[in-house]
Amino acid sequence: MVDKSEKFRWLVRLGYFSRAVFYAMLGFLALTATRQISQGTDGIFRAIEDFPGGTAILWLMVAGLLAYALFRLCSPLFDIEHEGSDGSGWARRIGHLGSAIGHAALAWSAYKLATADASGGGAGARQAAAGILSAELGGVVLGLLGLAFMAAAFSQAKKGITGSFMARISPRAPNAARVLGGIGYVARAAVYAVIGWSLVRAGFLTRGAEEVKTLGEAVVALAGNGPVFQLVAIGLIVFGLFSLILARYRIIPDLGRGGRVPLYRA
Repeated sequence: MVDKSEKFRWLVRLGYFSRAVFYAMLGFLALTATRQISQGTDGIFRAIEDFPGGTAILWLMVAGLLAYALFRLCSPLFDIEHEGSDGSGWARRIGHLGSAIGHAALAWSAYKLATADASGGGAGARQAAAGILSAELGGVVLGLLGLAFMAAAFSQAKKGITGSFMARISPRAPNAARVLGGIGYVARAAVYAVIGWSLVRAGFLTRGAEEVKTLGEAVVALAGNGPVFQLVAIGLIVFGLFSLILARYRIIPDLGRGGRVPLYRA
């Protein structure tokens, strides 16, 4: 009989697999179909739907991305990743909360498309931004969210350069994990920086929701930078390959019998 913790680990691994498919497709479309990727997350999921068995893949991604979001939510709630409760620890845990929200939104987009009810990822993001801007201090909230994305971009770049992510990967992982992860994290940092700057502009400078960029739009925004755009696109494909390694070799913590005390497996 499979216990609940084992089921949870398999769901998280499905989440990493879903992330691998998403980022690999994001980078591939950036190189081959910029117009489609400019449609936002819906364009990416439509491309996946066009694969043989694409609808089934979408449903797997719904489950996987939602499971990954719940896994990330465990960090701010239970400190499942041992980040600590000091200032830097809480900064990383809040970053994981942002990741949880982002991947839950991706799961929702995949669900809408799988049920033939797509509504436009970019339009949805801008509608949400417009709603925030209409509230009192909404511009401040949106601007601070942008600063959080830029901080996350710095963290991603640092992680890629230092290789600190290897502490969460089994020693049985392929030797290429360090190089693939380093390239992938730096590429994702560039995309996060573009998203963050779009939110800062929308919140603090122009107060216009049209400034806000989704993940796909952020990649397209780099298209005018020639080699930089191509390197980022290739880096995102590499990040997808790295996420496949994580799906197999990521060390997923257990919650101890004491309740909210996380334990890492050997």
